[in-house]
Amino acid sequence: MSTDPKIIIAVDGYSSCGKSTFAKAIAARLGYIFIDTGAMYRAVTLYALEHGAIRSGMIDEEAVCRLVDRIAITFRYNPERGASDIYVDGDLVEGRIRTLEVSNCVSGVSAIPAVRAKLVAMQQEMGRRRGVVMDGRDIGTAVFPDAELKLFMTADPAVRARRRYDELRAKGQEVSLDEIERNVVERDRADTSREVSPLRKADDAIVLDNSRMTVDEQMAWFLDLFDKVVRA
Repeated sequence: MSTDPKIIIAVDGYSSCGKSTFAKAIAARLGYIFIDTGAMYRAVTLYALEHGAIRSGMIDEEAVCRLVDRIAITFRYNPERGASDIYVDGDLVEGRIRTLEVSNCVSGVSAIPAVRAKLVAMQQEMGRRRGVVMDGRDIGTAVFPDAELKLFMTADPAVRARRRYDELRAKGQEVSLDEIERNVVERDRADTSREVSPLRKADDAIVLDNSRMTVDEQMAWFLDLFDKVVRA
């Protein structure tokens, strides 16, 4: 566990760049708390799907706003995984939020101002004591613009689609690589063009293009950067 001063590390970037995996590894290496904000938006999307606020891909924004007012999202550490699982109203939803159906709807749900306002407030409270690694789309620009270290992750869309495909296939899901690549491109468009907190690189964020980097290479790159930041 690190003895350096506790800071906030914001990890933003495009979908399927491995943000959550990388942020989780950083948190474990430093002894920090990991908060997967993308999982929170996926949880709201799943909740909306299961409560009829999304039908045939069409989002009823008013219904979603009513639902998000009453949803309770929590994280609990799972020692078997060495990571935190996400719960909605006390129910474990970690596996159910990772489906392609949720992926196809999450950008639309996360663009709803009331949803973002609710979850941003929750995320800011979670990070109040610092010593956290938080990943998402707007952590360094909207949630924690004062974070001491901001990363912006990117990778080639085809590389990201293949990673997502392999992940879903490993979980036993029958998916199409072409469909996943279309989903990746569409999510990029939706995330960067939405009116509320669009995906963009913070002015002081450091870009990490991991298209051709191994996990070990990414961690070595980060630890060098972290050392420079905390000793600045």
